[in-house]
Parts: sequence; structure tokens; C-alpha cells
Amino acid sequence: MKIAKELSQELIRSVLWTTLLTLVFLLNNWSGNSMSDILIALPFFVALYYFFFSIGKDEVTTLMNRWIDSDLKKVLVFPVALMVLYFLYIVLNKQNPFQGSIAFVPFLIIFPVLFFVARRGRDPQIDWIDFTAFVLYLLAANFIKVNPTGNLPFKGDGFDSVYRIMIMLTAAYSFVTIRGIKDVGFFPVLNLKFLWTAIWVWFVYYLFVFIVGYYVDFIKINGHESISKVLLTKIGVTLLITYLHTGIFEELFFRGILQNMLAKRIGQAKSWKIFWQWGLVILTPLAVLVGYTLKGGMQWFPAFMSLSIFAAAYLIEKANKSQAGVYTALAITSVIFGLVHYHSGAIVYISFACLAGWAYGYTYIKTKNVFYSALVHTLVNSSALAFGLEFMK
Repeated sequence: MKIAKELSQELIRSVLWTTLLTLVFLLNNWSGNSMSDILIALPFFVALYYFFFSIGKDEVTTLMNRWIDSDLKKVLVFPVALMVLYFLYIVLNKQNPFQGSIAFVPFLIIFPVLFFVARRGRDPQIDWIDFTAFVLYLLAANFIKVNPTGNLPFKGDGFDSVYRIMIMLTAAYSFVTIRGIKDVGFFPVLNLKFLWTAIWVWFVYYLFVFIVGYYVDFIKINGHESISKVLLTKIGVTLLITYLHTGIFEELFFRGILQNMLAKRIGQAKSWKIFWQWGLVILTPLAVLVGYTLKGGMQWFPAFMSLSIFAAAYLIEKANKSQAGVYTALAITSVIFGLVHYHSGAIVYISFACLAGWAYGYTYIKTKNVFYSALVHTLVNSSALAFGLEFMK
């Protein structure tokens, strides 16, 4: 009876979050898109974001696991429903569902689910198979360019796309519901303490970035000619789209899944030092390689940032300030997160991205919720626009 009441309350909260976001969606797209495009997109937007705000909650996960039990047909109901939504949306917008890279969508949705179904009910401890699944899925989701992604609305570049939301929902369903990874934190929650943590972490991080970046001529202050309604609207829309499109996506994968699994794996081993040593030995040389394969000054900076992050983790672990392995996992994830920004081509940017990974991961440790680490991520990504700054290569 208590569980049913809690589930009902959580689903009502999901309805409220979805309703609020839907109103913002309508306000943002009302004047720039045709009525038909909005009306076609609306039911898909509502359905997908209702799933988005519900799937990661403990009560929902428990209910789904009870219903699924060991029935493979039931396991596939949710991913198949996602595929139906995607292909129906594509067809309604007069696109060929059998053309080009669209054919990869069933693989991307079904693969991680079946991967974990094969080991469902076995050893619950985290092992290399889980990390293999994570790497394969993240690489597939990022390197297989599905087109069209199904923007909402279809002809706009609004909040997000059906495809990107599906990838997040599939990851949450696969790793949380089917694999049973705890503490992913893929659900919205209002908590003033968590909010304060996100704000002060962003402030401290960005103050450091501004001081160092300005000193090394990485940051240029352009400012704004005036604070207008147009500028404020642009900043607001950028914050929301960045939060939904980039922030939550990257935080779910890097903090909710990768950092979380690493911390659990290190905790199982009961020896954080060996993981810390391997992380340092592998990632710091990679940071050196990254720095010296790019043009520009301060080629030593990525390696210096990597060493600093691992040194901080070592000191915290030695002081026993938290559960063993948590900050080692944070250090490893932070440096990986920074190095995957190699595509930016900017040495200082990559170095700051490593430190940003620490800021996001620290927020995740304190809140156990990717929605708050995504908030820090969003504030960081949007600060240049808000303050009139320009990053130099």
C-alpha cells in the first residue's frame, strides 16, 4: 500500500514536470513554426518527456522489474515502444523509415537491452562486461549519425530530438532497470541544498577559469552593448536547450553511469590505490600526447591538470573523507571527460574540460542526481554567452 502511494506520487510529479516543460515548449515554438508541425510534435514531446521524468525513479524501476520478471517479451515492450514512436514520427513528417542510417535505430535501442538481459539475475557486482557495454553503446550512439534525428518540431531546432531522448531513455532503462545499477540519479527532484551545491560549484569553477583563462589570453571580454529583452530571451532559451540537449545527456553517461560504476567497482575491490595508479599511469601520458599533438602554447597544461586532479583525489582518499574509491573514480572520469574534448582543438579548453569534469562529478557525489550535475554543466556552457565572453583557440 505504501509503495503504491509513493509510486502514485512520483508519477504525479512526472506529470507536473512534463506539463511545465510542455508549456515552455509551446511558448518557445509558437511563432517560429507552423501549427501543423507543432501539433504533430506535441504528443511525441509529451510522451517522451513523461518517460524521461519517470524512468529513472526507484519506484518506477521496482514496478517495472516486478512486471517484467524473467519474461523476454515484457523486457522488450519499452524499447519497442520507443522505436514505434520514432518511426511513426518520421513517417508523419513524410520521411522514408527504410532509408540510410535510420536502419541503425533498432540496433541502438535493442542492443544494450539484450546485452544485459543475457546476464540478468547473475552476479550483481560491477565487472568489465558492464564497462564494455557502456563503451560500445556510447561509441555507437555518438558515431552512428542517424538522420533525420526527428527534431521537435521536425523542421525546427528546438528543445531536442526524438532520437536523442530515446538514447537517454534506452541507457536509463538498460543500466538501471535491466542491469540494476543503483544511484544513477536520472530523475528530477527539487532540493534547495542540492541547488546551492550546484550554484557554488559553478561559481568557484568559473571564477578559476576566468582568472586563469584571462591571464593566458584564452578568454576575451566582449561584453554586451545593452541588456535587452532579446538577449535575456536568448540566454534563457540557451540555458534550457543546453540543459536538455547536452547537460543531462553527458551527465547521465559520464557521471550517472561511468563514474558511478567505477566507484562501485573500486569499492568492490577494496583497494582504491591500484585503480588510482592505473588511472594515473594511463591517462597522464594520454594528456601529454593530447597537449603535444595540438598547435598552440601551454602544451603541458593537460598533463598538469591530470596530475593535479589525481593528486587531489589521492589526498582525499588518504584522508578517508568519504567511501574509498569515490574520488579515484571522480579523477578517472574527469580526465577522460576532458580528453574526449580533443575535437575542440584547443589545449586550454581541453584542460579546463578536465577540471569541469571534476566540478560536475563532485556535484554528482554530493547530490547523487545527474539533473544537478547537468545544471552545473549548463551554467558552465552558457556562461560565455551570459557574460559576453569569447574563448580563443
